[in-house]
Amino acid sequence: MTDLAKHKLAAQRIEKLNHADMTDLCDATIAAIEKDGGFGWVTVPERDVLERYWKGVLAVNLRDLFVVRLDGAIAGTAQLIKFPPNNQAQSFSAQLTTFFIAPWARGFGLGEMMIDTIEQHAKSINLNIINLDVRETQFNAIKLFRKMGYVQWGMNPYYAMIDTRIIPGYFFHKIIQPLPSITPIET
Repeated sequence: MTDLAKHKLAAQRIEKLNHADMTDLCDATIAAIEKDGGFGWVTVPERDVLERYWKGVLAVNLRDLFVVRLDGAIAGTAQLIKFPPNNQAQSFSAQLTTFFIAPWARGFGLGEMMIDTIEQHAKSINLNIINLDVRETQFNAIKLFRKMGYVQWGMNPYYAMIDTRIIPGYFFHKIIQPLPSITPIET
């Protein structure tokens, strides 16, 4: 039996957090921020700020929160943000955001597992495309997204600022199920 086979891995969409899950989620978030900036945070916020943030995510009905677990503990998250009903023009797509795996849980395949789970959910709610963006310095995330079939379509040279350093960002998309017939707009 390999070391990997000794661990219980899971990915799921969640709608509520119990106390243990909130503790795990905050701990994983802090570890990710301290290692490489988490999902936009550069410095670790106070614990109550993190808890309010995660409670807020669950309160927004256009956000689906996904977690991965390593031996039962939450080890990473991502969110799928859907467009509001008044944006019918983009309702076939959604934005993948706040994707991270805690440093202590990397190398187990949890990133791939989470992306697969998100894509299956997106298909089940009739989405066709998932978009995402990522800082240039998030090398492992970029490698993972490319491995999972995401196509880079653009780059913003002024995407983020860490301390006083400007960091470029990359934009990706993936068609997860066939699009309806496309009629190009005449120019």
